[in-house]
Amino acid sequence: MFSFVRLLRAVLATGFIASAGHLAAQPAHLHPGKLPTTPRAPVWEFRLNDFSDAAYRYAVEQMIQNFELTTGRPLAPGKKNKAGIKIYTDSGPGLATPFGLTRAVIASLEKRGFEKKDIFLVGLNPLRLRLTGYLPSLATGTSPFPGHPVYVLESGRYYDPVWFYDSPLPARFDPVTNERAAEVAAGGKASTTVEEDRKSFLATPLFIEADFWINLPVYTDHPVLGVNGALVNATLWNASNTFRFFRSPATAPAAVAEMAAIPELREGWVLNFASLHLYQFIGGPYFNSLYTISEPVLWMSPDPVQLDALMLQRINDGRKRAGFEPVNEDSARLLEFAAQLGVGSDKTRDVHWIRAGGTP
Repeated sequence: MFSFVRLLRAVLATGFIASAGHLAAQPAHLHPGKLPTTPRAPVWEFRLNDFSDAAYRYAVEQMIQNFELTTGRPLAPGKKNKAGIKIYTDSGPGLATPFGLTRAVIASLEKRGFEKKDIFLVGLNPLRLRLTGYLPSLATGTSPFPGHPVYVLESGRYYDPVWFYDSPLPARFDPVTNERAAEVAAGGKASTTVEEDRKSFLATPLFIEADFWINLPVYTDHPVLGVNGALVNATLWNASNTFRFFRSPATAPAAVAEMAAIPELREGWVLNFASLHLYQFIGGPYFNSLYTISEPVLWMSPDPVQLDALMLQRINDGRKRAGFEPVNEDSARLLEFAAQLGVGSDKTRDVHWIRAGGTP
């Protein structure tokens, strides 16, 4: 039987399994019992009066201003003069990154000197992007974000054969998404080799083209990962040939934790915003309105693990109130392993909260 604990120990002892051209495997200098410690990042919480564009815009601007003052890192144009936004649409219509939140982040970036054309959105699947409204309607051709490029990863145009995550875990398996994207990344071949089937090609715009990028996940439970949120949106929903990892609970958490720990990806991954406008506590990642909760709350943190851990608590609270069993510990080990690889903190006690809210 495959042992995930054995895999984790191998990763900690010898370095990341992930390799990708410049993301070559490097010694991690980690050993079981001597794991990296990551400083606890704050979590900003803003209580919204409503979910209007104006409410989001005010909240996001206040939170980013406080982040810049607290960390000394301005979210201003750098050498590349571009910023990326990773949106989530993969649960389909009804459960996607709120337009108001996306518009608010764009407005704050434009206020700091970015031009419209230099703020791009990144999504995975063209059909779900169109159904959720992020791509223009085929009937009207009207875009909700005029002037802002929308990079559709499954088009195959944004994968580079030099940048990949290598894993000997199950061969190519992708019954849902367009497999042509991965084939294009593998060199345009109609068929792929066993070696190529080991590779998940990483979406390069976020960490090559942008000075920094901001993650806008939406939260659901997940039958394999426990929680589908900030970590998954930045990894498995951000690369090709990743559905193979969903075959068992042993493979997906390993892939998410290792991909999230890649230094090049993390370097520009500056913030995560989580709107609690709508999140789903059971039946995810596919949208089911019967199992959703809405709270007028917006969270922000540089730490995706911390946000996922806090949202897992919310998901389990929703399950208990509805008479369902909580997400079991085995399903939620993704957070433990990501924390052990230094991606963030999975502890929900003594969170450093910075709270605000109300009208301007």
